[in-house]
Amino acid sequence: MTKLRTIGLILLGSLLMVSSPVRAQLNTDRITSIGRNALYFEDYVLSIQYFNQVIKLKPYLAEPYQLRAIAKIQLGDYQGALRDCNAAIERNPFQPGTYYTRGYVYRQLGQNEQAEADFSEALVFAPENRTYMLLRADTRSQLGRYDEARTDIDYLLRREPESASLHFERGVICLQQNDTACALNEFTSTVQYDSQNAQNWSALGVVTMMTGDEDAALKHITQAINLDSKYAGDFINRGIIYYRKHNYRASLADYDKAIELSPNEPQCYFNRGVLRQELGDYNRAYDDLSKALDCIEKNPSDNNRKSESLLGPTLYQRGMVSMQLQQWKDAIRDFDSLSTLHPTFLPAYYIASRAHTALGEKQAAQRCLQKAYKIEEDHNAGRDTVSTQQLNTDVQMAQTESNRRDYRKLFSQRAAQNGEADSQEQKYNSASRGRVQDRYQDLINQPAITLTYYPQARTIYNYSLTAFNNHRWLPDALKATTHELPLSADMVSHHFTQISRLSTIIDALPHDLRSTPLTETERIAQILFARATEFAIVQDYASAIEDCTRALTLAGLDTTMVAVMYFCQANWRYRLLEYQQANNEVLAQPGSLSTSRSHNDAAFSAAFRLMLMDYDQVIRRLPDFAFAYYNKANILCQQKDYDAAIRHYSEAIRADADFPEAYFNRGLTYIYIGKHTEGLQDLSRAGELGIYQAYNIITRLQ
Repeated sequence: MTKLRTIGLILLGSLLMVSSPVRAQLNTDRITSIGRNALYFEDYVLSIQYFNQVIKLKPYLAEPYQLRAIAKIQLGDYQGALRDCNAAIERNPFQPGTYYTRGYVYRQLGQNEQAEADFSEALVFAPENRTYMLLRADTRSQLGRYDEARTDIDYLLRREPESASLHFERGVICLQQNDTACALNEFTSTVQYDSQNAQNWSALGVVTMMTGDEDAALKHITQAINLDSKYAGDFINRGIIYYRKHNYRASLADYDKAIELSPNEPQCYFNRGVLRQELGDYNRAYDDLSKALDCIEKNPSDNNRKSESLLGPTLYQRGMVSMQLQQWKDAIRDFDSLSTLHPTFLPAYYIASRAHTALGEKQAAQRCLQKAYKIEEDHNAGRDTVSTQQLNTDVQMAQTESNRRDYRKLFSQRAAQNGEADSQEQKYNSASRGRVQDRYQDLINQPAITLTYYPQARTIYNYSLTAFNNHRWLPDALKATTHELPLSADMVSHHFTQISRLSTIIDALPHDLRSTPLTETERIAQILFARATEFAIVQDYASAIEDCTRALTLAGLDTTMVAVMYFCQANWRYRLLEYQQANNEVLAQPGSLSTSRSHNDAAFSAAFRLMLMDYDQVIRRLPDFAFAYYNKANILCQQKDYDAAIRHYSEAIRADADFPEAYFNRGLTYIYIGKHTEGLQDLSRAGELGIYQAYNIITRLQ
């Protein structure tokens, strides 16, 4: 935890320690303000904790729900953000910012109809808001409602006729409508009103290329590059123009630069490969086309439609290069893949037939020819539903830069009331700050809850544990956590001294404690459990279990004390079993000398049953002891009894509605059994309660 985060949580605690209504009002306002500051500094996980506290104190307020939704959006938890937006609108349906926020969420979820409706609703309350109208125009474009999108942009242009960005937006809509004349006019306006923006010249260059005026296009794209454009498409397009003008050296230099800027862009490699093929540099052409195919395969979700359109031409060109290199099998592989992708593309069958013939595979060659004849026959007879296809195997032009407006940054700045955002992402030392959803998290459960003197992770509150500690049985209070602090040499020495001291006392006790007078019962149980705890701290779990079992044979003990002892005993059984499994130890079973694997499996199963029985003893005595349900659910998960595990996680949540580990593990368990909706909801709640690792999993699953 960073110093900033620690100070924030201390401050949060102090702000909540008030009683008067006036001070409570002041404190919720201050907590909200601090949460906004955390949001501004991209400390999204911490900001959620602040908004949680405001919601607990004043659940009727709409603002903390909206602000928490913004933090969740930045963490990629769109379903959680959607629920918060709905809650905010239920509490106050007259805030345009909430509809805007929900509209943004719907956009991210691909629900553009709902997004457009929310942006329209926001504009009812704030009809002059430029941001809301821009987002609605873009959403309408996504829906193919281009005339309505142009109407929105035209409305804004009447207010700002010299806005280069608005002319740019209108030019993009014109391109989507295939109206190149309109697009040319709009992008010409962008460079008139903002001649220092490389993206404006780049867009103008694309449109002039589309109209066939390559001299003007070369001038415009060169101007974009001179303005320090970092867009690989500018170098691709200028490389195409040089290629068509037979200036191959300049063309290769531009393709090289495009690859330097965007090393995972398949179009860069494709175009360079086509040029090298034409120059007779077949080996390097083959390498480039192979890299293009690798990029398409590795990044199927990036510009998916563009990658798909490039896949066929790349297979064709590499197949042709293989034919030139007389690599017949490679050529057959590519043309077979191409005919699978485009079943009516006749050249794939004819050229594959030639490759089979070169290998002496006459029957395979004949089969390829027969397929080609059948396609032609069906086409001529009008029996095929798809005509014979053609591929654009020429160098391909890059379109207008896709990220023309960073709507995520626009959202962050407006919704969180930020100023100018830095262009580069900030770097943080804390693992819980910034875009935590980008930090990889394995899909594994949170660990079991353990009771220890030395918590390394956060300490988890529980009423029954507090009641146990109030009896002062042990020299220090037990804390509930998922991770213990490693012991230093001095700490180990201290605990061995304690074991020695307690052993002297225990050695003086009678061996059979069942006849112990009731007046001595609690004192003896306290001593035995104290030594058991000491043994557990130094990882002598077998001795800890032995002492705990002896203490549990004593009658007349307080219910809470017995429950906590059973809970610790179950945990120690698990640790002992974990150690034995890790070291391939053979578990002893009374009356048996077998060391077979089946014997060991049976012994492990018996040990698991004992653990479950211990947790059941806890639950019977303390039905609201959430930790027992949670730990038992973890064991059931290990045994792949997912339905029972979910029931026990649910019981843990019933006992403690703010138990993030239980939500996290139940969410993963739902996902294991294919219930993704329920799983994402639980992971969202876990993230909301502070387990930031949930956001990476949510992002990957969405």
